[in-house]
Amino acid sequence: MKTPLVITALSLCLPFMAHAGSSFVEGDDILAGEVELGATLTTGNTDTSSFKGRLALKHELGNWENQYLLEGLYKEDTETVTAKRYIVGAQGDYLIDHDSYIFSNMNYEVDPFTGYEYSFTAASGYGHKFINDDRTKLKAEIGPGFIYQKLDSTLAAIEGYDTDKSVVAHAVINFETKLGDSSKFGQKLVMDMGEKIDARSETSLTANIVGALAMKFAVIVRYNSNPLDSKTSTDTETNMTLLYAF
Repeated sequence: MKTPLVITALSLCLPFMAHAGSSFVEGDDILAGEVELGATLTTGNTDTSSFKGRLALKHELGNWENQYLLEGLYKEDTETVTAKRYIVGAQGDYLIDHDSYIFSNMNYEVDPFTGYEYSFTAASGYGHKFINDDRTKLKAEIGPGFIYQKLDSTLAAIEGYDTDKSVVAHAVINFETKLGDSSKFGQKLVMDMGEKIDARSETSLTANIVGALAMKFAVIVRYNSNPLDSKTSTDTETNMTLLYAF
């Protein structure tokens, strides 16, 4: 576990090492963010409920552009839990120049429906902003990373081991463009490639309702090239949520 501990320590330290300004956060503020909430409740012949919440923060500290994420998903159908996922993440980007940066990140995820008690990922590397204007943004990141996953007791007995860990190549492509004065389209792809491929794609469309309040429609696809016994390789999640920016 020395490798993930070193990367974790680096990731935790990066956001607090800072100096002078950039345009990462609009205006004179150094902190901005958005809150995303969605819920569905059905009663009667069928009792179902689903809740989706997400808090994303951007913190500008001189040459550092830091991002923090807290996300949760919960679904229940007739008193049976059908989905449960919690994610905590952070990333620090150190600007080399206007378009290039060095990044370091970490993510901790709990999703018992994958067969893992938890998953921890960390990566560091180089990022480049290919397009970065008021209308369109396109950037990519690549670097080495590490994945550590703890199997639940049932799957550990079936698979014959209780942890899954590997060094990976971490890659990200993030595209966002305004479709007009009140809407924007986003596409983000994250891939960790090692002994297996773990990938996550999010396609989103956001439309302003009034002021800082918006409606967001998103399709999230998760892919694992080597799922555990009885698990599928692809999960799809479709959300319609309210988004408040501050």
